Amino acid sequence: MFDPTDRPRVFGLPLGADFPKALVDGLIARHKDQPPETLTRVTVIVNTQRMARRIRDLFDAGPPMLLPRIQVITDLGQGAVGAGIPPAVPALRRRLELSQLIGTLLEKEPDLASRAALFDLSDSLAALMDEMHGEGVSPDAISALDVSDQSGHWERTKTFISIIKKYFDGATSEPDVETRQRLVVSALAAHWASNPPKDPVIVAGSTGSRGTTMMLMQAVAKLSQGALILPGFDFDLPEDVWTKLDDPLLSEDHPQYRYRKLMLALGLRPADISNWGADIGPDVAARNRLVSLSLRPAPFTDAWLAEGPALPDIAGATQGVTLVQARHPRDEALAVALRLRQAAEDGQTAALITPDRMLTRRVTAALDQWNITPDDSAGQPLHLSPPGRFLRHVAQLFSQKMSAELLFTLLKHPLCHSGGSRNQHLLFTRDLELYLRRTAPPYPKESDFRAWASQHDHPAAPDWANWLGNTVPGNATGDARPLSVWSQIHIDLSQRLSAGSAPEDSGELWLKNAGQSALQVMQSVEREAASAGDMSAFDYNNLIGNLLSQGEVRDRDDNTPGIMIWGTLEARVQGAELLILGGLNEGIWPAAPTPDPWLNRTLRDRAGLLLPERRIGLSAHDYQQAVSAKEIWLTRSVRSEDAETVASRWINRLTNLMRGLPEQGGLKCLADMTARGDEWLARTRELERVSPVAPAPRPSPRPPVAARPRKLAVTDIKRLIRDPYAIYAKHILKLRPLDPLVQSADAPLRGTLIHTILEQFVRQTVQDPSSLTKDMLMQIADQVLDEKAPWPATKLVWRARLERVADWFLEREEERRRHATPLVFEKDARGIVVLPELGFEIKGFADRIDQDETGTVYLYDYKTGQPPSAAEQRKFDKQLLLEAAMIEAGGFESVGPATVARAVFIGLGSKPTEVEAPLQDEPAAKIWEELKELIAAYLDPAQGFTARRMLQKDTDKGDYDQLSRFGEWDNSDDPTPEDLT
Repeated sequence: MFDPTDRPRVFGLPLGADFPKALVDGLIARHKDQPPETLTRVTVIVNTQRMARRIRDLFDAGPPMLLPRIQVITDLGQGAVGAGIPPAVPALRRRLELSQLIGTLLEKEPDLASRAALFDLSDSLAALMDEMHGEGVSPDAISALDVSDQSGHWERTKTFISIIKKYFDGATSEPDVETRQRLVVSALAAHWASNPPKDPVIVAGSTGSRGTTMMLMQAVAKLSQGALILPGFDFDLPEDVWTKLDDPLLSEDHPQYRYRKLMLALGLRPADISNWGADIGPDVAARNRLVSLSLRPAPFTDAWLAEGPALPDIAGATQGVTLVQARHPRDEALAVALRLRQAAEDGQTAALITPDRMLTRRVTAALDQWNITPDDSAGQPLHLSPPGRFLRHVAQLFSQKMSAELLFTLLKHPLCHSGGSRNQHLLFTRDLELYLRRTAPPYPKESDFRAWASQHDHPAAPDWANWLGNTVPGNATGDARPLSVWSQIHIDLSQRLSAGSAPEDSGELWLKNAGQSALQVMQSVEREAASAGDMSAFDYNNLIGNLLSQGEVRDRDDNTPGIMIWGTLEARVQGAELLILGGLNEGIWPAAPTPDPWLNRTLRDRAGLLLPERRIGLSAHDYQQAVSAKEIWLTRSVRSEDAETVASRWINRLTNLMRGLPEQGGLKCLADMTARGDEWLARTRELERVSPVAPAPRPSPRPPVAARPRKLAVTDIKRLIRDPYAIYAKHILKLRPLDPLVQSADAPLRGTLIHTILEQFVRQTVQDPSSLTKDMLMQIADQVLDEKAPWPATKLVWRARLERVADWFLEREEERRRHATPLVFEKDARGIVVLPELGFEIKGFADRIDQDETGTVYLYDYKTGQPPSAAEQRKFDKQLLLEAAMIEAGGFESVGPATVARAVFIGLGSKPTEVEAPLQDEPAAKIWEELKELIAAYLDPAQGFTARRMLQKDTDKGDYDQLSRFGEWDNSDDPTPEDLT
């Protein structure tokens, strides 16, 4: 196939060529006049399964012929060469072993790192170990580095690296994946050295960025019929520039650096690299020269001045290029989606290439409105798929007490109770949620489920409650268990929750691609559990979440033909008529180097490990290949969600170079590229444009008199005065704010608990006056808080607040007892007064009513916040004044008609105080007169219930502000009456 040569045989394919297609075309062309079986003697070694599939697909497209042997680099060890090499240890087993070793180390030396970082550290250390195996670097070589100026950090690093030394000492007996691959390549090279193959062997599509791959390429290049075919070789790069790429610390981020490293290893010059053969057209060739010049290494960009004026055809080079610089990420995604929609309508193959998964999600969501589903090569992360989420939620039951939020997250998951009667399950879930919102247990228990079932009228409710009570609560534990036990419990509990209370089958947890992938993860954990030892529920939860996040699921069944989303890796082996390079901002493409907790870049270079810039260089090569397609889009957003962005260095270089070439038309071509992008951005603005809608007026509904409330509580009177619309929504529309799903430690709950504590305390002291002590008060407080406040930190804070005011309260309580004795409390202190002339009823509850020997009454109300002042009580807050008037009118049966001597708000805030109701200024007769006047006004058909009529502060929030569409209007707007029928 190849003519004899005295130097390594290396070919390149120019930028812009479809590499797999050009490879296949070249192979066919070189065997055109040969017998058909000669092609079968050719071995083609490629670096990914994707590349192998694409090559086979191209051959399968015809004409019929015998095919070459196509092998993937990672499969070389499956033949006779790898027979004597032990199989690779599964990656999960290594990771679990490392986790156990790191965990033991952290227990001995907790200052090294947080326990929460256990699996992150094991992943990072495993990655370093793989890299050391792949590049042939031993722990001894790293330990021997001179780091006298970084002694503190270096000692910590050496402590961790000492953990992995044993995996190098016995690497040949229990190799990991990278070690076995290097052993296979070494054995293959040795075999070829003694028994060189006579048939052609080709390594195609590799850049030699990893040490093991470079070793293989060097071995193949030495064969008499060996050849390397390099993707995206820059034939326009001058030789003097090639020679300036020798220093990795300066040049590894250049897209062609890896080829310079290969040439040095093989003793070749750039002129020795032959073109494998591909016609890219004059416009793409011109663009290659433009892009190549823009990507010169940073110290040598002075070449722009010398070579820029010689660029022959900038207009031709950029005529297929569109530059989109959107204001926001949403605009960028919409512009891309519109162009992909256009491609789908025209039957044009189009692909979005980006490492930005947020951009791909936005584009996919935008395409969904036109029923276009792109073929996303990355698929969906397994931990975000339904089975992945379900397994993670179930795992949380082991490491935390079951809150209502976690309970209903599980019960509402589409895979829960999927084994039968799903609709009935959802009905029970809704009813149970409403019940728990009302009763507000901080952590629902089995008894709560049974109490709900006892009042439910459906005959299947008890069985469902029993299933729930026997399945969900009580799984949290602080005990360490073997991983095998955790995984078995996890799988069993997940399957029981998926099957449901009356299963017709085992549920849908393990069905479809996502379910099968999740099952494989769980089975792999079971297989390798013996390597992990005991672990806590917290560690197990982190492990499962981490393992699931490493998987992905693809659904190839429902995609729109010709519309694709690729990562940069997938783009290397595929082609399309339109390529959209998205997310071209610094930190995205190229991505920011991943922080390395072990070695800085200088130490990496000394040790022979890969530099952080390697990934930037590979990304630059991906960019250089993709930007050479016939039609391309370059897109970025000027702002992220919270800040200005910086354009990708490659976009900056290209635009700066073009701006510096006005005489060659660079400025005009750049303006044309931008104008084409602006045209599509204008379309996105048109797509997003909405017709103006007039804001809602300030409502003041006037319902029929028959619908207006005839019963109100004394606490509603303040609301009727300040926010009549709230009374309309609550009592006429019958709307109530939904109780919170999870009871939070908020001010209303604190107020309720303080009321309970004080009521129990005062009752106790009435029965036993000697218990009127601080110790008794705090003892009762501890009992109530232990029962009703399951938040340790909050409980301590609330107890401390009560203790601060306890002495003041006891002192004032003794004063109150000298005047009267507590008579009734909230549950028994219920009063009702009917106003027959209005057909209206006022009702209320008093916190506490005391009575002296003469029958005179003292009325008290506890406030944990700021009590209303006397002036506020005169105008707005009529609670105590009304309750006093009701007592004098005989509205409280437990008290009877009595004179009220005092009515006092007892404020128990940070500054305890007592605020008396102005009984002298506001006698009962006046209060009744004002109340009748107020009620009569709102029984007038012409009176509307105005929203936020007289709130104390403009910033006050009401329960019904959203219903009244507050925000579209403000308090300065006049109310708009509306008659309702």
